[in-house]
Amino acid sequence: MGNLYAGVNMEFVRSADKSFEAGVKIAAELGYEYIEPMVHNGRELLSEAGYFHSFSMDEDPLWMKEICDRNGVKISGLSGHCPLMRPEISVPYLQRAIRFASDLGTLIVNTDEGVKPDWMTDEQAFNMMEYTLTQVMKTAERYGIYIGIEDHQIYSKVPEGLLRIANLVDSPYLQINYDSGNAYMAGTDPYEMLDKALDRVYHVHAKDIGGVQLEERGKVTGVPVGVACGEGVIDWKKICAKLKTLPRDIVLSVECGTIEQARKSLEHLNEVIKNI
Repeated sequence: MGNLYAGVNMEFVRSADKSFEAGVKIAAELGYEYIEPMVHNGRELLSEAGYFHSFSMDEDPLWMKEICDRNGVKISGLSGHCPLMRPEISVPYLQRAIRFASDLGTLIVNTDEGVKPDWMTDEQAFNMMEYTLTQVMKTAERYGIYIGIEDHQIYSKVPEGLLRIANLVDSPYLQINYDSGNAYMAGTDPYEMLDKALDRVYHVHAKDIGGVQLEERGKVTGVPVGVACGEGVIDWKKICAKLKTLPRDIVLSVECGTIEQARKSLEHLNEVIKNI
């Protein structure tokens, strides 16, 4: 059996208008050992001004690593979400994210199928995703980087759809980034989702759901962030017990909306993990 660790997705500082560097410092001060950065192409105003946590892949990846090393945190994976159904966007983006991850020394880039264009049929969508992933996995295999397909959109919201995407290419580096909150919000049983995908899970988004979000269950395929772990509907003891059976280490990357929620999430998950 592997070990479980609590990490945090950098979304936790988005509502606080913090930069990547400031967010890393806060994560370290809270006690997190792992973070999950989001990366983008090119330049954009809010990150340039220091009001947003996303990190441009035009920058030196070793600068990102330097920031993390200075604060004593590791990178569990990169958040590299892009529309797999649009290869003209996703192929170069994911190939670049793979090379970026390799320079950082992290082993997984997380993504999902993206929003399906209205004009695209299901058959076309899966053909496009297969083409994209075929191209991307050639790069992933060369660099030894996993691609984690997340349950987030119309196909991956159910276990059968998630696994269908994860099986479009026969590669040991095409795996799953399980998101508990997205499964719940889509109307899927999050524990059934985890059971069916468990052997393929290499990274986890620890997203709890509560408050007004509960009113949207079954109406959406996922949400960007949840509430503090332990303050919503997800049973983290059950989740962690299942993950603990895997023969590899797993980071539960908390996806919450505020710094205070990140603090509470770490306390709750550390207690759960300690008692598994």
